[in-house]
Amino acid sequence: MPRMTASPDHVSSREDPASFVRALHHSQVEEGRSWENQDLAAFLEALVAWIDDADGWYSNAGHELPANGDWRFFARALRAATVYE
Repeated sequence: MPRMTASPDHVSSREDPASFVRALHHSQVEEGRSWENQDLAAFLEALVAWIDDADGWYSNAGHELPANGDWRFFARALRAATVYE
């Protein structure tokens, strides 16, 4: 499993997701061979699977699934990354 210095638990502002994704990118560049999902297609497939099962993860971790998360921001960011330079 890759070592990650950033934690999703520390994301609380608009700037924090960028720092988190930057840390993911660094991890992939440095330790990508240790990632379970090494290419974009596999990563996106795993992302979909995790989102579909997020309620189970949150329940098992003893947390509540955020009912009012800004899911549109997340979706817009992913979509924008397909064309943004």
